[in-house]
Amino acid sequence: MRICLRSTVVLAIVLLLPIASANASADTARIFWKDLRPATQAIAEDAGLPMIAAKLPDHGETLSVNLQDKTIQLAGYALPVDRDGDLVYQFLLVPWTGACSHMPTPPPNQIVLVTPAHPYKMAEAYEPVSVTGTLQPGMEKSQLFILDGVSVIQSGYTVRKAEVASVDSVPDTVTLPVNSPWSFLNKKKN
Repeated sequence: MRICLRSTVVLAIVLLLPIASANASADTARIFWKDLRPATQAIAEDAGLPMIAAKLPDHGETLSVNLQDKTIQLAGYALPVDRDGDLVYQFLLVPWTGACSHMPTPPPNQIVLVTPAHPYKMAEAYEPVSVTGTLQPGMEKSQLFILDGVSVIQSGYTVRKAEVASVDSVPDTVTLPVNSPWSFLNKKKN
């Protein structure tokens, strides 16, 4: 009887695993960079502030709290913060190539500090990746070592224990102008 019961339990678990993983992916919201920038006007209206307040400049410190604790998937470009050779232990996910080191830094609500669940093997900076994990709004500062010194970069979100996968392209990437000295970063690799 014990052997039969164990076999039944093992069989039930094996049969339910695909259903559990299908539900996990169904709970994952695929988001885009614009989703990390809440509308300042909507925030002002929700707070009962006059419309004049909605026109105040926002330097990217306003975060989308409606995504807090949600499992998300976001594609962007990985810029290593903590690495050992080709293994990356922490990186900034940014919406365009060259951000933070060659181009102006995006606002904090357009930068995600990612800690992979397992070290991610990265061939080069600005590799296009997809990140899946729980999004946490909150300002974090990271030191980024670049050619001309150290920069402190402020990110508006974190994803810890992230699953990271290489992708061919980022659907909502910002393309650099043709006359940019960094436009070579946007060229496809053969």
